[in-house]
Amino acid sequence: MPLAALTAALLSAEWIASRSVFALALDAALMAAFVALSPAAWRGLCAGREGAAAARGWALFVGLAAAVVVAILGLPPLVGEAWTYVGDPRALGILIALFVVGGWGLGRDIELEREAARAHAQASRRALEAEQAQLLAVRAHLDPHFLFNTLNAIAEWCREDPAVAERATLALAALLRRLFEALQRPTWTLADELELLQGLAGLYAIRDAERYVFHLPEQTVAAEIPPLLVLPLFENAIKHGPAAGHDGLVSLEVAEDDGALLVTIENPGRYGGRREGGRGLEMVERRLALTYGDRATLVVEGRDGATRATLAVPRAW
Repeated sequence: MPLAALTAALLSAEWIASRSVFALALDAALMAAFVALSPAAWRGLCAGREGAAAARGWALFVGLAAAVVVAILGLPPLVGEAWTYVGDPRALGILIALFVVGGWGLGRDIELEREAARAHAQASRRALEAEQAQLLAVRAHLDPHFLFNTLNAIAEWCREDPAVAERATLALAALLRRLFEALQRPTWTLADELELLQGLAGLYAIRDAERYVFHLPEQTVAAEIPPLLVLPLFENAIKHGPAAGHDGLVSLEVAEDDGALLVTIENPGRYGGRREGGRGLEMVERRLALTYGDRATLVVEGRDGATRATLAVPRAW
């Protein structure tokens, strides 16, 4: 509508001043060229560029604008007609400037709208993937084998060591409470995630020997991450390490490197590659891509007979 109003005003001024159908046609051609070329030219030559590339893009854009304006409004003298009112030679510089500024404004608006649409679509996909991943993680940690073994152990401890039975019951309740809390939140801090992992490790340690060690920074890690992002990696370390009969510790270390958070989890099991049909690592990678794009990585590798998973995420989304 603003473009239509501007076109109507420009054509009205031309008609009042010149009463020339030829001049009206030239002005209409200029507006059509502006709408068709200027925003697209700015997006193609200037958008997203920095430094020398941006300078070259702007130079080409301004040159294109000047060429289009002069080619259209400079036509009358070439065919024996007088200059139009809008296309007066003294006004060409202003028209070129308007062509450039208008193209930049429209092109920038188009880019912003498309970026907003992409961000909305990505957020929708991320929310769906997050929900699926959280449900998958909860299902994995609430599988009957784990729950039944824990509950059976608690039943035995009720007779043999009531204090241990009480501690195990409270630990299980706290773990379930944290898991269900994670399902209600789109994000939480890495500190929240680590608290959940320590609770899971503590529950396992009640039934088995203490085989988990956490190397955490002295200051609280307050960076926001998708809930249950690290949990599948820790669960894999337990499943393919101590639970598979390998001697040694499952270690988790959190560090910072150039603005990124590094979470490294190592278990004593030998790395044999990704298992066919396994979904844990795939789900983590998909959530990383949806949340951070290419700014986050997950590397799983064998090292000195053990398996190490390193998760790197930016501190800010």
